[in-house]
Amino acid sequence: MTEKKSREGRAGPGPLILVVDDFVDNREMYTQFLRYNGYRVAEAVDGLDALEKAASLQPDLIVMDLSLPRLDGWEATRRLKKNPETAQIPVVALTGHALAGHAEGARAAGCDSFVTKPCIPADLEAEIRRVLGGKPGGRRGG
Repeated sequence: MTEKKSREGRAGPGPLILVVDDFVDNREMYTQFLRYNGYRVAEAVDGLDALEKAASLQPDLIVMDLSLPRLDGWEATRRLKKNPETAQIPVVALTGHALAGHAEGARAAGCDSFVTKPCIPADLEAEIRRVLGGKPGGRRGG
């Protein structure tokens, strides 16, 4: 179990970020950048995987791609926010949909923030820091 937790990003002092994206290149890019900047990172490949990992790992924040296979990010976010065990976890929507209505739709689904792809990792990290209260390493609620 210790090895699995370590692989899932539980080691280290920084906040745990769950990166949900079906494209491995995107996941790896964001994961590497966030780890380099002191975050612990777990990854999920689709909405169902995200629901499972959010419940078991209780990350400090979820970066959620909205266009996902099996269960899209819109519905995954709705389910996360309806579940008392995961409702408090902030969700940053990360999507290639740049249309004006998508930001409002993401917020209506329960996303706390919205970032449009392509997004350089530093901009995503800045938004994560903002949502977490302004400082890397600070955990939700204290």
